Amino acid sequence: MPTLFTKIIQGEIPCHKLLEDERFLSFLDIRPINPGHALVIPKKEIDYVFNVDDDLLKDILIFARQVARAIEKTVSCKRIGIMVAGLEVPHCHFHLVPINSVSDLNFAKAQAASQEDLAALAEKIRSNF
Repeated sequence: MPTLFTKIIQGEIPCHKLLEDERFLSFLDIRPINPGHALVIPKKEIDYVFNVDDDLLKDILIFARQVARAIEKTVSCKRIGIMVAGLEVPHCHFHLVPINSVSDLNFAKAQAASQEDLAALAEKIRSNF
């Protein structure tokens, strides 16, 4: 059964894309911890991050770095935190979260964002690639 992320990759569920290539996709989280909170996923459906082969794991981090740099140029923050929880969706994914302190990496702070706000922010981030 395809995961939620596979449906996003296939275009069955819309998203606010930031960056995409033949192997990876990045898009804004619809319940961001902070504005600019993005997800980075492999297009290959792999449940657990430690089941990702070495080359794909290396390359997804290089891809994520491009996304993080564009977010940093767009959103005021000290750093982009990276988190892999891996329980919400059974498809490997990295959270890139603009943070000013370690306590910012807290899913309890996540709140739904409007589609209009997400679309505007995605456009601003894409302009910084």
